[in-house]
Amino acid sequence: MLNTESSFDPSHPNIKLSIKVIEAHYLFGASYDDIDIVIHPQSIVHSMIETQDTSCIAQLGWADMRLPLVYSVSWPHRLRMPYKPLDLAELGKLTFAKPDLLKYPCIRLAYEAGRAGGTMTAVLNAANEAANEMFRKDVGLGFLDIPKLVEGAMEGHKHDLKTKGVTLDDILHADEWARKYVDSASAQLRNGKVLIV
Repeated sequence: MLNTESSFDPSHPNIKLSIKVIEAHYLFGASYDDIDIVIHPQSIVHSMIETQDTSCIAQLGWADMRLPLVYSVSWPHRLRMPYKPLDLAELGKLTFAKPDLLKYPCIRLAYEAGRAGGTMTAVLNAANEAANEMFRKDVGLGFLDIPKLVEGAMEGHKHDLKTKGVTLDDILHADEWARKYVDSASAQLRNGKVLIV
C-alpha cells in the first residue's frame, strides 16, 4: 500500500502506537526493554500490565478513548458514566499480534527516540504530529511519507540533542524546530525529491 486514504481516524487508539511506548516509560518508570507493543485490532484492551507473578491486569472498554481519559483524571475514583456497558459476548473475540516493524516503522523510531532521551522525544512527537496533520489536510503526502519525515527530523536533530539539564525552553525549541523541518522536508517530498535519512 503506497498511498493510504486520508479518511482514516488518526485519533483512533490503534494509530498512535509509537507515542504510547514513550508514555509508558514515563508514566510507569518502565525500561524500554520491558515495554512491548501488541496489535489489538478491536481496541478494547486500552492498557495491560504483566506483574512479577506473570499474571496480567488489563483495562477494557469500547474502542473509544473517552473512558480511559476519564479514568486517568478521576483515579482512584470511578465515576458513573452514561456509556453502553462493555458486552464481551457481543464482541465475540479479542485478538492480539506482534507488530510488523516494517509495516509500522514509527514503533522502531519511538524506541530509538526514547532510548536517546532528552529532546529527541519532543522531536519525534512534534514531527509525528506535523506530518500526520499535513497528511490529513491532503497536501500531497502519502501515508508512508510520515515515518520518512519523522526519521529525517530525528536524524537532523542528533547534533543538537540535549540529554542533560533539559528545560521547558529546550523542549519547546526542539518541538518548533521539528515542525519547521517537517514543513520544509515535506515540500521536498511533494516536489518529487527523495529524503536521505
